[in-house]
Amino acid sequence: MLLAASVLVCGIPQRHNAALAEPIPETTYEATWESLDSRQTPSWFQDSKFGIFIHWGLYSVPAWSPRGTYAEWYWHAKDGLPRKHAAAVARSEAVKEFHQRVYGKEFSYNDFRPLFTCELFQPAQWAKIFKRSGARYVVLTSKHHDGYCLWPSKEATKSFGTAWNSVESGPHRDLVGDLTRAVRAEGLKMGLYYSIWDWFNPFWPEIEHPYAGKKNESAEGSAARKKYIHEVMYPQFKELVKKYQPALIFSDGDWWMDDEKWETRPLLAWLYNNAPNKDEVVINDRWGKVRGKHGGYFTTEYGAGFDDPEVLWEENRGIGMSFGFNREESFEDYNSAEQLILMLVDTVSRGGNLLLDVGPTYDGRIPVIMEERLAQIGAWLDVNGEAIYGSRRWVKDAQWSPGTMPAFSKEDHHSGDALRQSTILPKPGNATREILFTSNGRTVYAMSPGWPEGTSMVVRDVVSAENTEVSLLGVEKRLTWQQVGTTITIDLSEIGINDLPCDYVYTFKLTNITSAGGTQ
Repeated sequence: MLLAASVLVCGIPQRHNAALAEPIPETTYEATWESLDSRQTPSWFQDSKFGIFIHWGLYSVPAWSPRGTYAEWYWHAKDGLPRKHAAAVARSEAVKEFHQRVYGKEFSYNDFRPLFTCELFQPAQWAKIFKRSGARYVVLTSKHHDGYCLWPSKEATKSFGTAWNSVESGPHRDLVGDLTRAVRAEGLKMGLYYSIWDWFNPFWPEIEHPYAGKKNESAEGSAARKKYIHEVMYPQFKELVKKYQPALIFSDGDWWMDDEKWETRPLLAWLYNNAPNKDEVVINDRWGKVRGKHGGYFTTEYGAGFDDPEVLWEENRGIGMSFGFNREESFEDYNSAEQLILMLVDTVSRGGNLLLDVGPTYDGRIPVIMEERLAQIGAWLDVNGEAIYGSRRWVKDAQWSPGTMPAFSKEDHHSGDALRQSTILPKPGNATREILFTSNGRTVYAMSPGWPEGTSMVVRDVVSAENTEVSLLGVEKRLTWQQVGTTITIDLSEIGINDLPCDYVYTFKLTNITSAGGTQ
């Protein structure tokens, strides 16, 4: 019998005989998008469907921004170069007024470091909360745009000229390492967010950034950019990869400069060719004006995702309207469990993943309302996870009722209203998505937002087989059904209100089903 790895001969480990097992040649990736994009994204990502995002850092101390804006941008709103659009100007003015009123004019962002205490941070507890939510992976902000690192980065301290990481200041803990070990102990994949951009890194002052109003990059600006990239960004990135071996890297901060100037392609070639986690690691599409064009998967942010069935994508958003914890938010700003479950079902039905963010407090607590929402999602997944994990987009993502097809703005998606209006709370005369679909081979999962009205549910444009069975996930009894033409009518008369296995969205499992067009 041949063993997969090694055999023992006289107690000495022996490798495969080359004559018996020819090694599979490894692909060498070049620093071009054609080559990098040829790498197959590891399947664990597409199978996982649901992950937890964590924004946590010095900005968690003030934890404030006007409602509907990102609290993690506190420092830039307070001290950054003026932005052109009105919303950014208004946010900046509000943050400056708040900071002076609460902390005083002389209190700098640096002064938040001793207040970022994390004394209540229990990584094992966090990991159990994430496990209970049904998430399959976790992504922590190792460094946001403020440059402050949650691991002992010597480059951060050297470039800022002061203790600029969580081991040398603040909590005096390797927060990345602590959480990584706890998350993996629960059997979840651990990923890291890494901002390639530092707002105020002295190696590359903001005034030298291309977006600062200069038409052409000066020689001084070019030299500063290269110094930052090669003495901060490159070594930090490689250290994170080598030390923690994340299963996923969520890059950010790229959008205002192209990948040529960011020099990200050589870094990714190194990752794919030489990193210890090269076979497992997944990357996103934020590497320098290439969003939705290049990368392991594409991202949207408080958006609607992608409708292209060929695109691998992930929607990321907070439970509220901010990623970092925002004390200005009220109960109304947090999405309900119903809304969040609808988001998950909608995203997965269209072939995407949902990365849902929590914003811990400065002392290391996950706010109770966020923990509750995660627990509610987890309870739903306990019943319906079969329709989510490992599923794929079916030939159609939804079945629509008659009526006018609704149109939604980005703001509608930002608030979550679009989902409710397209499913359970339509405007008069508008069509609704009666059913959302996922599939696994010839098994189709028909997910109904809300319990169907009446005593039956109709699934159109499907064809059954002799061995087709229909059931409701979470209920042991088989359901009776009838095929007429290309329509299956499921009898619900024997399902009473006390039989309902969950809340909000109900999943019907149809085995050995094809679409009316003959496609699985």
